[in-house]
Amino acid sequence: MGAGRRTQTFVFDSASSLPNQTSYTGDFRYLTKRKLGGVIFGCTNDTMKECLCKQLFGLPAKHFSYVKNIDPGLPLFLFNYSNKELHGIFEAASSGAMSINPYAWTQDGSGRTLYPAQVQMRVRLQCQPLPESLFKPIILDNYYNQNHFLFELDHVQAGKLISKLSSLAFAPSSCMPENATTWRNIIQGLPAKDNREENGQSEPQDLKENFVNPLDLNGNFGGGDIFLCPNGADQQLEAPLDNQVELYDKDLIHTEIRELAIQHECSGTSINGHAEESTNAVTNATINDVKIGQETFQKTQTLREEKNEESSSDLAVYPDIIAQLLQGMEELKASKEAQTHKMCSLEQKLADAREEIKQLKYKYFMPESSIPSCQLADETVFEPVDQVLLDPESIILAGGYDGVSWLSTLESYSLSNDVLKSLKPMSSVRSYASVAKLCGELYVFGGGTGSLWYDTVESYNPADNEWTLHPSLNKKKGSLAGATLKDKIFAIGGSNGIDCFSEVEMYDPLVERWISTRSMLQKRFSLAAAELNGALYAVGGYDGSNYLATAERFDPREHSWTKIKNMSTSRGCHALAVLDGKLYALGGYDGSTMVPNTEIYDPRLATWMVGEPMKHSRGYSAAVVLHESIYVIGGVQPGEEVVDVIECYKEGQGWQTPNLRGIGKRCFCSAIVLED
Repeated sequence: MGAGRRTQTFVFDSASSLPNQTSYTGDFRYLTKRKLGGVIFGCTNDTMKECLCKQLFGLPAKHFSYVKNIDPGLPLFLFNYSNKELHGIFEAASSGAMSINPYAWTQDGSGRTLYPAQVQMRVRLQCQPLPESLFKPIILDNYYNQNHFLFELDHVQAGKLISKLSSLAFAPSSCMPENATTWRNIIQGLPAKDNREENGQSEPQDLKENFVNPLDLNGNFGGGDIFLCPNGADQQLEAPLDNQVELYDKDLIHTEIRELAIQHECSGTSINGHAEESTNAVTNATINDVKIGQETFQKTQTLREEKNEESSSDLAVYPDIIAQLLQGMEELKASKEAQTHKMCSLEQKLADAREEIKQLKYKYFMPESSIPSCQLADETVFEPVDQVLLDPESIILAGGYDGVSWLSTLESYSLSNDVLKSLKPMSSVRSYASVAKLCGELYVFGGGTGSLWYDTVESYNPADNEWTLHPSLNKKKGSLAGATLKDKIFAIGGSNGIDCFSEVEMYDPLVERWISTRSMLQKRFSLAAAELNGALYAVGGYDGSNYLATAERFDPREHSWTKIKNMSTSRGCHALAVLDGKLYALGGYDGSTMVPNTEIYDPRLATWMVGEPMKHSRGYSAAVVLHESIYVIGGVQPGEEVVDVIECYKEGQGWQTPNLRGIGKRCFCSAIVLED
């Protein structure tokens, strides 16, 4: 970042109270669009309301060098200079552009904005703000002096901020944070200028209890049925989003009726004319119109302050108005249902299109020798994104140890050609991790290096050869097991090097969070797990004292773990594969040595059977099923020798050792196949 050095410093503009960049000492990071993982925007107490109400963030024009790289969906954060707190989680609703609103953050809309590098935003998840003491360690590399930092974030920084904020998420409808008053003042529009100042009235005491956030109408705050309250406990939403919308609709109608009554008493104007205008306003409103929501809250707030002594019996005086406005509410609800149906249809079409593109790429797979390579500045050499085409029958290997180094690699192995092909590596070295497949992507979670354990999660999209960071696990852990069940990923057991865990975490992509679910009956470290016939099986492992021969089954219909028959051999560090409706427990460590034996569990008979042993004793190996055969890859032999041998098992043919040496020595790695 030495070239193109800029010297500028933040000062505050008295008119707008946004930081005015006229001399800021430090560099822009000049992250490319591919490397840009998020952006922090600035505000103060005076301008935060306008940022959120207008759903618009902005920076001085010189920042457009990276604001232009913002695409819809990119994570955004808002730093409040007044109290040094970072708010989120927001995301871009538009691409970064110049002067989306050329008069934003000016007095009464006069003059041109000082912050034209702008982006429209929406709320992804409402969270309690982070004090600087919590977010500074995450973006420490961005600080160029004690108090100032650069706004561009890479993917790792953005992911860690999202994870930290997500742990402080709350849903306004049922679990208000301690600073709920601050959030209410920030989000709702500025109060009306009429009677509030003249009468000196304060905010009604019941406003906090009845408050429904207008931004909730977009479904952006607490978008799922499960959320984390500030005390950390998982709770169920007391009312779904539709109920919030219905309450808001009724509140809007009652507010309009009261306003008409007041206007009629004061001026004697025709009620019918106003009723028609109000009905049209309700009918033409849309759920996503935040401005209408803000105006309505302003009116509601003012009217409650002026008429809080009025009784609801006044409504009976205007039955025609009530009927017309209630009809408007019904039309509004019908419009919402139509929009929801249309959105679901579009999402399904998008998913179908992605699947079709992926299949076309597989169909026109090009030989490796015909694909040129290119080198990007400051990056490892790998193939261009639009030309990384994977054989759907290839085996994907993530991380591990090759006898010399801990690996961050991601590789595609072709059995037919015995060729190992490098893909874009993970963000860090990772062994003892688990891998699962969800929505066409490969998720890698947990793991570490044996002395350092991770809670990080990232997913690989084979369609574009890109990694995406996701919310972290609730605990750092390695030698855990993972499996996908009913469009959710389960992280099972594991250890942090001190404690063994029985806990199970579930990742739901709809709420983008790891949720604690029913724990296993036993603590299990270095266990193996798999999905079979709509249930999860956890087998073997180490409980902190002994290696286990026990196994248990999780049925999502009963939401509980139940014990199944024991294996004949205690084992941990083993592999587990599903072939022809049966579970195969392969090798592992029995407490004294690595073993070659295998056991087979048939759920129809509810018992384990001793199978043919492998030709090599091994543990910490990886196993996949392809072409109705089990392939066991690498591992550690007795004497801690890293294995470079692949074994293959096919029913009726037993274990064979094909002459496959393309992978080489590998242990502690994760493996999965692309094909379903």
